[in-house]
Amino acid sequence: MSERLKNVDRETAMLLPPDLREWIPEDDFVHFIIETCKRLNLTAFKLNRRGTGSEQYPPWMMLELLVYCYSQGILSSRKIERATYRDVAVRYLTGDTHPDHDTICTFRRENKELIEQAFVEVLRLAREMGLLKVGTISIDGTHVKANASKYRSVRYDRLKELDEKLREDIKELMEKAEAADKAGEQGHDRLPQEIARREVLSERISEAIQELENREKEREEDQADEESNDGPGTDGPQERGKKPDDRQQINLSDADSRLMRKSRRDNWEQAYNAQAAVDADGSYMIVGNYVTQSAGDKGELKKAVASVPEEAGTVKGVLADAGYASSKAIDELSEEGYDLYIAVGRGDNAEREYDFRPPSAQPQKKTKIRDETLLAMQAKVRSEEGKKMYARRKSTSEPVFGIIKQVIGLRQFLLRGLEKVSIEWNLACLAYNMGRVWRMQMAPPGQSSG
Repeated sequence: MSERLKNVDRETAMLLPPDLREWIPEDDFVHFIIETCKRLNLTAFKLNRRGTGSEQYPPWMMLELLVYCYSQGILSSRKIERATYRDVAVRYLTGDTHPDHDTICTFRRENKELIEQAFVEVLRLAREMGLLKVGTISIDGTHVKANASKYRSVRYDRLKELDEKLREDIKELMEKAEAADKAGEQGHDRLPQEIARREVLSERISEAIQELENREKEREEDQADEESNDGPGTDGPQERGKKPDDRQQINLSDADSRLMRKSRRDNWEQAYNAQAAVDADGSYMIVGNYVTQSAGDKGELKKAVASVPEEAGTVKGVLADAGYASSKAIDELSEEGYDLYIAVGRGDNAEREYDFRPPSAQPQKKTKIRDETLLAMQAKVRSEEGKKMYARRKSTSEPVFGIIKQVIGLRQFLLRGLEKVSIEWNLACLAYNMGRVWRMQMAPPGQSSG
């Protein structure tokens, strides 16, 4: 064998401690993260209070750690902890300190306001740098799987049956345990464990029943508010205090998540609807975001526009697909001065002309649009100017979701509950925006940073 091979020496110790900066290129993203976070005016942070008097990790370093790791597709707190040992850039970022996974997870969970503040501050910084000039935004939503199985979803009627059965089983086991104690019998050591296991499940089912009943109560209150605003209805007073419909479902792992599917061709999954407003004027930055429990987007148009903070700039135009076509929302936003381009009907948001998928077994029902507002919007979008404006939607919001799901890797939330998954989504959007600012800053003049 005549080839010369490199000598791989794993035995000789380093004589001097290395400077980690020598191992990281000067233009590495980690330097940008550190320098940018120094420029942000961040005040809304919480430390992990342990009550032991031990030193705490600086909140700005913990934020840098989360943002950088999310941008690299490292989302799990255990994987982030491991990266502080194995990843040179992460080790440099943390100053060779190693927060454990519990500290990382607690910081992420308890610093919702800090992450929201950082998101807004990055938008403000991008405007100061001349990289962000909001005028027209493109809004869209994507389903992100919840940290729960759809097979843990239970109907209201089944919950009532299970609750009754568990109460009977617990009562029977208690009687057996009491009889065994009186008789001094052996071999019943497992009874207390069986009782405790059923009591935990019974408590969870009772909470689920209560949650469904609370939802029905809230729905009735919302309906009553609408009736009071719109005047007396033609059907007379509605019945109050009703129990939920037997078909209403709740997930025992994550009660805030909902069963959703993208279309009739897709499968149902336990998920949340993550919304994003994207700058359509060149920067492709996410300027507004939130998470909703609604499977569809019809009621989200005004909320999506309102999610854009003042620091991002003044929104003038809005692009959205047919899922957002709400006559009431279009009228209200138009009166406020927004220039809207909202697709109406399948004609403006049609499937592929040559679709490789087999045709649906059920014929598509064509509904005739009669609402004047929707008809006017349909004509606007189908005009020559409307087609040009609406064409910008696909090239803005959809690539953003692709990057977040494919590059950042957020295809499923790790936390549970609407408030906690909102933190995760905001953190992913923050990491995406930091990457956008970095790429735009690094791009040569006149060259696209996409």
